[in-house]
Amino acid sequence: MKLKNIRADFVVYARNFLRTRSSIFFALLFPVIFLLVFGAIFSGNQSKIPVYVQNLDNGSPLASSFMTAVNSSGVLSVVNVPQNVNIKDYISQNSISTALVIPQAFSEDIASHQKVNISFYYNPAQSTSQEAEQAIAFVVQDFNFRLDNATPLVLTSTNTVSSSGTQYIDYLVPGLIGLSILTSGVFSLTYLVNNYRKEKIFRQLSLTPLTRGEWLVSKFVWNLIIALISVFLMITVGDLVFGANVSFNLLILPIIFFGVFGFVSLGIIAGAISKSEETASVIGNIITFPMMFLSGTFFPVALMPVYLQEFARFLPLYYVIDGMNSVTLFSNMGSYVVDLAVTAAISIAFFMIALKVFSWRER
Repeated sequence: MKLKNIRADFVVYARNFLRTRSSIFFALLFPVIFLLVFGAIFSGNQSKIPVYVQNLDNGSPLASSFMTAVNSSGVLSVVNVPQNVNIKDYISQNSISTALVIPQAFSEDIASHQKVNISFYYNPAQSTSQEAEQAIAFVVQDFNFRLDNATPLVLTSTNTVSSSGTQYIDYLVPGLIGLSILTSGVFSLTYLVNNYRKEKIFRQLSLTPLTRGEWLVSKFVWNLIIALISVFLMITVGDLVFGANVSFNLLILPIIFFGVFGFVSLGIIAGAISKSEETASVIGNIITFPMMFLSGTFFPVALMPVYLQEFARFLPLYYVIDGMNSVTLFSNMGSYVVDLAVTAAISIAFFMIALKVFSWRER
C-alpha cells in the first residue's frame, strides 16, 4: 500500500464530495435538521394540553375551584364549553380530543356526601389525551384529599370515538396520503424541470405547438392519477394490514385535487429557480422536510410547543392533512371548508407564480 495513492484518491473524492451540495446536505445538515425538529418538539417546552370543560354547575364556587385546579396543574389549559350544547356533538363538530364535564349537582352532591361522577371524554389515538387524563386524575386525587368527610370524586373516562374504534393508524393514513402528495409533486417536478433544462429538452419543446400551460396541466393530471392510486393503496393496506377505520370519502377528493395542484406548482417553482441538479435537490429537501414533520403527518400538532403550532399553520400540507382528518374522523364540516378554501387559495397562488418563473428558454 502506498500512502501517495491513498492521499491522491482521498483528495479526488473529497473534492467531488464538496462539489456536490446534496452530499453535504445529507451528510451534515440533514441530521442537524432532525435534531432541531425533534429536539424542539420533545424538549419539554411543550404547550399546555387544551381541555374543553363544560361546567353544568355554573356559579358554584366549588365547581369554579375545581376548574381553577385543573387549569393550574401546569399541564392543562381549560377552554370553556357552553352549557347549552350536547358535549358529544360539540366534540365531534370541533375535532376535540379531550373534554371534561362537571355535573349539574356538583356542589350539592359533595355537600350531601354522595359520589360525584366527573365525565372525561378522550380520543385513545391521541397521546395528549392520555397525558390529560393522568393530570386530571392527580387533580381529582388532590381535590378528594382536601374534601373533609366527603365521598370522593370519581373520574369516569369515556372513549369519544368508541363506536368506530379509532386508532393511531386512523390518523396516520391521512397523514401519509398528504405526505405522498407532497413528495411526489415537489421532488419529481423539481428534478424534472432542472433535468429538462440541462438536457435542452425545453428548447425542443418550444419549437412544438405545446404551450407552457399545457405542459404544466399534463404534469398535474399525471400526479393526480398517482395521488389517487396512492390514496387507494394507503386505505387498502391500512385496512387489511392494520385494521384501520379510514374509509374512502368523496369529500377528500377536492382537497386532494388542490393539494396535488399546489405541490406540483411548487415543485415547478423550485426546479425553475435552481441552477443545478444539486441545488434542486437541496431546495426540494428544504421545502419538504419542515412540512413532513411539522404538519401533523406522524404525530399530532398539539404535541408541539406553541410557536411550532403557529408555524405549522403557515405550511400548506397542514391544511391538506387537517382537511382529510376533518371528514374521515370527526365529521367536522366547518373545519373542512376552511382547510379546503386555504388549500385552494395557496394552490392557485403557487400556479400563478409557476407560470411567471417557468420558461421554455434558457436563462
